[in-house]
Amino acid sequence: MAFENLTDRLSKALKNLTGKGKIHEEDLQASLKEIRLALLEADVSYPTVKKFIAAIKEKAKGAEILDGLNAPQQVVKIVNDELTALMGEEAVPLNKSEKIPTIIMMAGLQGAGKTTTVAKLAYKLKREENARPLLIAADVYRPAAIDQLEVLGKDLDIPVFSEGTDVDPRKIVEDGLAEAKANKNDYVFIDTAGRLQIDEALMNELKDIAKIAEPDEILLTVDAMTGQNATETAEGFANALDLTGVVLTKLDGDTRGGAALSIRDVTGKPIKFVGQGEKPTDLDVFYPDRMASRILGMGDMLTFIEKAQREVDEKKQAEQLEKMRQNTFDFNDFVDQLRQVQNMGPMEDLIKMIPGMAGNPALKNLSIDPKTFTHMEAIVSSMTKQERENPDLLNPSRRRRLAAGAGRPIVEVNKMLKQFDQMKKMMNQATKGNFSGMEQMMGGAGMDMSSMMGGAGIPGGNFGQKVQNFAMKQAARKMKKMKKKRGKK
Repeated sequence: MAFENLTDRLSKALKNLTGKGKIHEEDLQASLKEIRLALLEADVSYPTVKKFIAAIKEKAKGAEILDGLNAPQQVVKIVNDELTALMGEEAVPLNKSEKIPTIIMMAGLQGAGKTTTVAKLAYKLKREENARPLLIAADVYRPAAIDQLEVLGKDLDIPVFSEGTDVDPRKIVEDGLAEAKANKNDYVFIDTAGRLQIDEALMNELKDIAKIAEPDEILLTVDAMTGQNATETAEGFANALDLTGVVLTKLDGDTRGGAALSIRDVTGKPIKFVGQGEKPTDLDVFYPDRMASRILGMGDMLTFIEKAQREVDEKKQAEQLEKMRQNTFDFNDFVDQLRQVQNMGPMEDLIKMIPGMAGNPALKNLSIDPKTFTHMEAIVSSMTKQERENPDLLNPSRRRRLAAGAGRPIVEVNKMLKQFDQMKKMMNQATKGNFSGMEQMMGGAGMDMSSMMGGAGIPGGNFGQKVQNFAMKQAARKMKKMKKKRGKK
């Protein structure tokens, strides 16, 4: 997962700051040295690192206690603010035309995920705005590029305009735009050709297409896994084209993450979207503040909440919440919850969005096999209607029958029933507002929250807990702002 090594290194660097009140100069210097090395190892460009360290040093010197934060926490806040500023402060929306269609031209090198991103972004607009996009297949050079776009379009029920590989891309774009105008499509995506590296022929073709299409957006797709090369690629395209933004792909891969920190500073172009997965829905708006929180191991509760809101059936969730209050939550509800969680993405990624969990050593190499959920569903499917609604009926002989019916060992059945019982009790405590009781149960299950935070890579147990609280308060404030904005609309 992106940023894990950077998160670990930054957390260790901040551990040096243990004083209170004003920050000791020697501690600050030691921490800044570690932060500098961490950023360079993450493939952040040297000029960006130099500027970043200078800004932190200036603000951290003589930092006073603010809003109840002690000196180490204050430095965490400064680093968090500077990371956010480095990546662009706020999310930058798509430039939309006052009259239809809005034309979005996609550029990038081969292998960056450009064609997939075209489909993902079109699908995102279709899903969220009920938009009617058209995809123009203008990459006539890469083998199967047109076929790939047509397959994606068919899967997502989005029309694709193509004229084969023997027609000049400029002509394809002209004809595609005429088609969009005739069909009154409100968005047009132009999937242009890529190369293995930037060359004059590619840039000339892209410049010609830009003149013909007069796009509202020219988005560059950049592969985050290429490290500093991603920044160099972005700079090369920015020098030749009037780029309006960047889409960073493969952020879920084995990458050091430096591209996300360098691109805005080097090119002046905002990162507008990030791709983190293979599914059509695995494309998210880029929020600099949320990314900064994730890098510092403070989680990303807002994205977690948004994923839940997007994937969870609100009516069903309300019914299940009432069942939790009444302590009548059963295995039918349990299976519904499993399916909804699966739709949100890999469990290990969701866990790391919780403040303090990203740097937890116990979760460092966490990998949850998706088959685990399939096996659990198989066990529940082997239950009778009465057993699902009343788990207390599941005596040893019935459990053996479930194991045989699901083709799973009896130990696995017993483990799942124990987990269900613990989850049911915790949910019941949470709905009553008894979080201390819930934490005690988690502690009894070997999951004491305060000790987990102490070992989460964020310095010192008590300090780690405070950083978690700081992150949660930040998330709460941002949620309030989001609600106010929605209210004004």
